[in-house]
Amino acid sequence: MGSSSLSSIARRLEGKVALITGGASGLGKCTAELFRRHGAKVMIADIKDDLAHSVCQDIGPTSASFVHCDVTNESDVQDAVNTTVSKYGALHIMFNNAGIMSALKPKLPNILHDDKADFERVLSVNVTGVFLGTKHAARVMIPARSGSIINTASVCSVVGAVAPHSYTASKHAVQGLTKNTAVDLGRFGIRVNSVSPYVVLTSMAKELIKATDLPEEVYSNLKGTELKPEDVAEAALYLGSDESKYVSGHNLVVDGGFTITNSAFTIYDQQKDPLN
Repeated sequence: MGSSSLSSIARRLEGKVALITGGASGLGKCTAELFRRHGAKVMIADIKDDLAHSVCQDIGPTSASFVHCDVTNESDVQDAVNTTVSKYGALHIMFNNAGIMSALKPKLPNILHDDKADFERVLSVNVTGVFLGTKHAARVMIPARSGSIINTASVCSVVGAVAPHSYTASKHAVQGLTKNTAVDLGRFGIRVNSVSPYVVLTSMAKELIKATDLPEEVYSNLKGTELKPEDVAEAALYLGSDESKYVSGHNLVVDGGFTITNSAFTIYDQQKDPLN
């Protein structure tokens, strides 16, 4: 659906500018496309230059731009924010979405086999990247006394035993950082929230499934539907829009009820239909 398919009334981000890290693929790409359809100008920050340029062409070069950005490098993040403001005149939404997982192994997580360098690499991207994105977005949002910062967390920020130790630790850290910065930046009218999806079958998730020899069906929780990138993008759209103007420090979990389920004990038999 093109941007012309939405009326000006329906465009929930009309006149806003968004910077999305990790915007060249997966959840970031889907969110960039949705933000644009709702009227936003979008800056995609990623290390995948060719892929990001292609996404910008698909979205529309007058509405989407690309800046090379390694989120672990402060000068890159600073430049991404500065480039966004220079090109579009403002920064209203910062979506700290870039993230990675541990090097995939043929077995389930075992801390005795985990590598320190790999652990630190995951935290550098997933946590330091969010810290730097928040810091430099706040630098330009504070004078404006407004803004929305959104961090991609995960169900791994709520429960354990879903992903490798480094990824789970990083997403718990993202949640702590979201809460602290929501309090810090709330003084200036800036909202900070996170979105925590269940497993979305992106290329990264499919590699994890393949590595652990688990069937894709295991990753379906709410029966009769499937979590797609568009569903997570819609959550980010809500947090970036004025519809969530009094929502801050919140973790919007998009998991079909997964994190409230006790997998060790349940009185509900998922295999039986009570109507039959």
